[in-house]
Amino acid sequence: MAQETASVPTDLPVKRPREEEQNGASATGGAMETENSTDNGTPGISSVIPGWFSEISPMWPGEAHSLKVEKILFQGKSDYQNVMVFQSATYGKVLVLDGVIQLTERDECAYQEMITHLPLSSIPNPKKVLVIGGGDGGVLREVGRHSSVEQIDICEIDKMVVDVSKQFFPEVAIGYQDPRVTLHIGDEYQMFKLGKNKIDLNTFSLLRSSGPAQELFEKPFFQSVANALRPGGVVCTQAESIWLHMHIIEDIVSNCRQIFKGSVNYAWTTVPTYPSGVIGFMLCSTEGPSVDFKKPVSSIDTSTDYNKARGPLKFYNPEIHTAAFCLPAFAKKVIDAKAK
Repeated sequence: MAQETASVPTDLPVKRPREEEQNGASATGGAMETENSTDNGTPGISSVIPGWFSEISPMWPGEAHSLKVEKILFQGKSDYQNVMVFQSATYGKVLVLDGVIQLTERDECAYQEMITHLPLSSIPNPKKVLVIGGGDGGVLREVGRHSSVEQIDICEIDKMVVDVSKQFFPEVAIGYQDPRVTLHIGDEYQMFKLGKNKIDLNTFSLLRSSGPAQELFEKPFFQSVANALRPGGVVCTQAESIWLHMHIIEDIVSNCRQIFKGSVNYAWTTVPTYPSGVIGFMLCSTEGPSVDFKKPVSSIDTSTDYNKARGPLKFYNPEIHTAAFCLPAFAKKVIDAKAK
C-alpha cells in the first residue's frame, strides 16, 4: 500500500488581509455606488467614482483596484462581517467581504487551482484533506479532482458565506456536492484537535494577516496545523503579495521554518483583482517522507466523471506548478536569508 502523506489546505472567511477601522474610518474602504446615487455612508460606497467599486486599504497604501458595477445583487451582514455580491462589467459576479474582494467569476481559477494543486500534486495518494475557510467552495471543487482523496472536511466560521456562494456562484460552490465533503460551521481549532496526526493536506486560502486574525500567521497557530498532519503531511496557506508585504512574508517564513521540519517553500501566482495583481502561498511539510514541492509527483485524472462534470482546469498545469516557485531577485534574497 502506498505511503499516505499529510497535507493541509487553508481557506478562511477572508482570502486577503483587511484592517480594522482606524481613526473612525473603514480601513478597507471598499467603495461602490450605483450610477446615480450619492454617498450615503454605507460600507462599500464611494462618492469619488460613482458606479465603481474601489478597494482601498492601508495594507496597500497609495493604490486601489476598481471594477465598474453593473448591479448590486446581494448585501447582508452576518455575525462576523459584511457580505456583498455585485455584477461587474468585466469580471462577472464578485464576492466581497468587509470591503475586500474574495473572488470574481473570471479570475477565481488562478487562486483556487493553485492553492489546491500545488500541495496535492506534490505528494502521492493523499487521502484526508482539511480546508480551513474557503466557504465559497472553490477549493473543495479542486480537491475533488484528485481521485485518491477519500475524505474532505471544511471548517468555515461564517454560514452566510456558504449560503451566498451556493446562490450566486454555483460553478464555484459545486464542490459542496461532492459526497466526500463534510461541512463544519465553527472554529478551526476544534478541527485541529479532531484531526491530530491524521490529515494528509491542510489548506488555508482565506487568511487575514493583520487585525483580528493576525494570530493565524503566528507560531502557535502553525504549531496546531503541524500537529494535525501525518508525518510527511503538507499545508498550503495564502501568504500575501511580494510587492506589498515582504515584511509580513519574512515573519511567515521565519515562523514556518521553526515549526515545520520538512520542506518550506514560497510560491506565487497572478490574480488580477487582488492588490498588486499577485498573491503568494506558503507550502510546508512535516518531518517524514520527503516532499519536493517544486516537482509534481501526481497528476489529475481528467477522464473521471467528476472532472468531466466540473470542466477542464483553466489555470494550473505542471509547467506553471514548477514556475510558481521561481522568485524575482528581491524576494528570493529575503526569503533565502530566512533559511540560514
